[in-house]
Amino acid sequence: MAKMTKQQILKMVKDNDVEFIRFWFTDILGVLKSFAITKEELPNALEAGMGFDGSSITGFQDIEESDMIAMPDLDTFQILPWRPEEKAVGRMICNVLTPDREPYEGDPRYVLRKVLDKAKKMGFDHFYIGPELEFFYFKDAEGTEVLDKGSYFDLTPLDVASDLRRDTVFALQKMGIGVEYSHHEVAPSQHEIDMRYADALKMADDVLTYRLVVKEIAQKHGVYATFMPKPIFGENGSGMHTHQSLFKGSKNAFFDAKDKYHLSDTAKSFIAGQLKHAKEISSIFAQWVNSYKRLVPGYEAPVYLSWSRRNRSALIRVPMYHPGMEKATRCELRCPDPACNPYLTFAVMLAAGLEGIEKKYKLADPIEQNLYEFSDEKRLEMGVDQLPESLGEAVEHTKKSELVRKTLGDHVFNRFVTLKEQEWDEYRLQVSQWELDKFLPVL
Repeated sequence: MAKMTKQQILKMVKDNDVEFIRFWFTDILGVLKSFAITKEELPNALEAGMGFDGSSITGFQDIEESDMIAMPDLDTFQILPWRPEEKAVGRMICNVLTPDREPYEGDPRYVLRKVLDKAKKMGFDHFYIGPELEFFYFKDAEGTEVLDKGSYFDLTPLDVASDLRRDTVFALQKMGIGVEYSHHEVAPSQHEIDMRYADALKMADDVLTYRLVVKEIAQKHGVYATFMPKPIFGENGSGMHTHQSLFKGSKNAFFDAKDKYHLSDTAKSFIAGQLKHAKEISSIFAQWVNSYKRLVPGYEAPVYLSWSRRNRSALIRVPMYHPGMEKATRCELRCPDPACNPYLTFAVMLAAGLEGIEKKYKLADPIEQNLYEFSDEKRLEMGVDQLPESLGEAVEHTKKSELVRKTLGDHVFNRFVTLKEQEWDEYRLQVSQWELDKFLPVL
């Protein structure tokens, strides 16, 4: 049930001198798409949606069946704070429908809504998500010239992006997105602004909004922001550590006071499900060729399929329990990156966890040692597998996955796999500067 009414939205439009309303949705890869309507069109659009041609949207329909309807979600109306206040611009995030007004199976938002419906049927009222998106500021989009040489949590003149982060936090708050804190990250010119946790659908919407806000505010300051996972060789890449918990009403289904880790059987099976299916869903949460330049040992990016409480080299970390903080019990999946499609990523993460719960997967003991320091033989001996090392390998695992096919649906699954195979082929056929520098003088 929508919390906002059509009348409230129309009043906000009138009171705030809103002239245009942008309708947002994403393609299969999570790239934000938008078209604008005038305030005069809005009353009809709130009732019936707006038609558009889906044939040019990556992964949507073929040209002979391209009519789509963008149906705005009433709860997503916000005014864009970086646009002028006079003749302001609003935005609404849309569900995509077919001409028969049925949910469109190629809409990533629908993919997530379906898995959330399944969770509800299993008794879970909330799938809370708290992602930590990292990003870089560069002088421009043409290269990787950094703005500072700062490091983790630095508060010095080196951190020239403090005003950028400040303005970004204000813009996010104006758009109804709670922010917990912001800081400089490990690499030069790398930053993080953490959003307060929210239900998965709202958070997927918020991730889209966050990425655009960060870029818009950067542009206003004359610099470029990027969520590319690994833009600088030899420096840490940008991740999206994602905290997760399931609730039944107001009760955290992950907490058990009697367990030595304070984890319920539900939580353990959920974590076991994500570890078991991590290789299959890797092409979703790390969906670009460049993602696998980040997922290598030695740069704080986790690649080993294990869990821990303290050890950040593990794929999943369970933050230590503090008495009286039962509701904060959660698990943190550390491998996604901020350039993923958040709808598809949260959908497959939840689906993997729910399968673990349904099938009562058993969770192995945590590994608290630094797995980066172990040899391959030692890790093999301990039964610790690792994520795929390239997009090509990741897609091969995805192609064989019943879980991913079922979660995405045939339409999204087939088109996503095709797009990723094309990207991998295009990449591996390139002749890089590194190859020319290394081999041309000697071969």
